[in-house]
Amino acid sequence: MSALEIENIRKTYGAIETLKGIDISLDSGEFLVLLGSSGCGKSTLLNIIAGLAEASGGDVRIAGRSVLGVHPKDRDIAMVFQSYALYPNLSVRRNIGFGLEMRKVPVVEREKAVLETATLLQIENLLDRKPGQLSGGQRQRVAIGRALVRKPQVFLFDEPLSNLDAKLRMEMRTELKRLHQMLGTTIVYVTHDQIEAMTLATRIAVMRNGRIEQLGTPEDVYDHPATLYVAGFVGSPPMNVLNGVVTGEGLRLDGSGQVVALPARFKAVTVGQRVKIGVRPEALRLAGDGAEQKSLDVEIEVVELTGPELVVTGRASGQRVTACLPPRTKLAVGATQAFAFDEDVLHLFDAETELALG
Repeated sequence: MSALEIENIRKTYGAIETLKGIDISLDSGEFLVLLGSSGCGKSTLLNIIAGLAEASGGDVRIAGRSVLGVHPKDRDIAMVFQSYALYPNLSVRRNIGFGLEMRKVPVVEREKAVLETATLLQIENLLDRKPGQLSGGQRQRVAIGRALVRKPQVFLFDEPLSNLDAKLRMEMRTELKRLHQMLGTTIVYVTHDQIEAMTLATRIAVMRNGRIEQLGTPEDVYDHPATLYVAGFVGSPPMNVLNGVVTGEGLRLDGSGQVVALPARFKAVTVGQRVKIGVRPEALRLAGDGAEQKSLDVEIEVVELTGPELVVTGRASGQRVTACLPPRTKLAVGATQAFAFDEDVLHLFDAETELALG
């Protein structure tokens, strides 16, 4: 039995359709990340699962039971909000145990559960403090503890790390990954940060305009993007996308006569077809002798050393290209450099439908 089933969920506000038929089946122990830009519908979907918003159509089932129309407290879910939503006048101990207190769980049992959860989150020494005496990372751990202590069927996270600085976000990502591996909990997690999605998820649902563009493992979404939007959204720096046309010689880039070899696996393309050519920055390398048909001639504009890599930005046939190279690579701004890549890293998308080809 699936832990969570979302079947043809729709949501409308008057004439505006926010969710346009969402279907997801989530097994017990999965970590699903709803990934997308602001306004794509991911938080609306999470609120429908939680019972904080009503669906206009479809069904949501938790452990095989339909929960549409069921009060949030009776859905066997726990939610962690972006704003932490802690009670400022209560201690950490009472914040974590508040849900159990409302359910009239006996004091001894409640205290044991709170201590176990606080120890798991490494905040047992903070139990007598108030939220105002905690750092942002500590407050987020308390909010997570309040959800964990109830041991629900499904955990819901609504951009829980977005208020933290970069270092704390990285630490909390690691902590969430550790907790998921230890507890095997079922999680639905909303974020616009593709790094969070790639590092945390067992599956990612990339959303756009109220629909799911692609649902798959992080590896599938990254290596085999189903649409041009997914290709550009997942990856940092984003995938290079060049406009071109299929010719008898290969793929001719717009703006020049530069031709890139067409891999044999793209059998369905036709001569004259307009395409978008995708290559990830980390797949590019400096070309050696004999690599002309698998390379791009790029005029170097900017060279940035990030520490572990050299990020190079330039133009191929007037179109922007980014490459990630080893940090000690020597390149001159203004020079033209050939960048090679392997056939299996080339992506093609139809210029009209923006769907992946091949």
